Amino acid sequence: MGPREDYPLTTVVVPLTAQKAGLACCQVCGLLSRLDGQGLADRPVCPRCGARLHRRKPNSLARTWALVIAALVLYVPANVLPVTHMTYLGKSQADTILSGVFYFMRTGSWHIALIIFVASVVVPALKLAVLGYLLISVQRRSHHHPQERTRLYRIIEAIGRWSMVDIYVVAVMVAMLNLGRLADIDAGLGAVFFGAVVVLTMFAANSFDPRMIWDVMEKHE
Repeated sequence: MGPREDYPLTTVVVPLTAQKAGLACCQVCGLLSRLDGQGLADRPVCPRCGARLHRRKPNSLARTWALVIAALVLYVPANVLPVTHMTYLGKSQADTILSGVFYFMRTGSWHIALIIFVASVVVPALKLAVLGYLLISVQRRSHHHPQERTRLYRIIEAIGRWSMVDIYVVAVMVAMLNLGRLADIDAGLGAVFFGAVVVLTMFAANSFDPRMIWDVMEKHE
């Protein structure tokens, strides 16, 4: 046997986080500041813009749950009630989001039908499901796949605003198809509920603090 080789011991370096260092990021201007640097001891403020500093977004879980539940309740009438009321040559027709998708499919406009279906039906439902999953995982103090959960949050935060495409379609149709006595189109109550769902889900994604996903990992180290 040859001479024994000595291998250097591997040192595991635990990263120093801002929370461990007593730092907080200002939610207004983004400046990283010490929590005990400015203001009263129990009310630290940002030295640049004077905004209140918090380690995490205040009441993030409660606010996000409230917004998600409200959006989920409104999601049903948004898809059941008509988004447009059209009168053409004395005949009235009311269309929901799905009936509009079927109309474009029947007329051969599959690309438009696919865009409206994905943006107006799939994206809001997916966003609500992902936010619910993230909230439950944080409350259960899950250690599983924090990087994947963070990526999920970034994805829904980025694509959520595209759900407004259906509202844009309704607005364009109302502007273009109002032809006096021949044809008239108005936005229905479903469009109001759908717009509320989109806004609530955007607020919910903004109120959720993704750093909570990593807090349990930090305490576990």
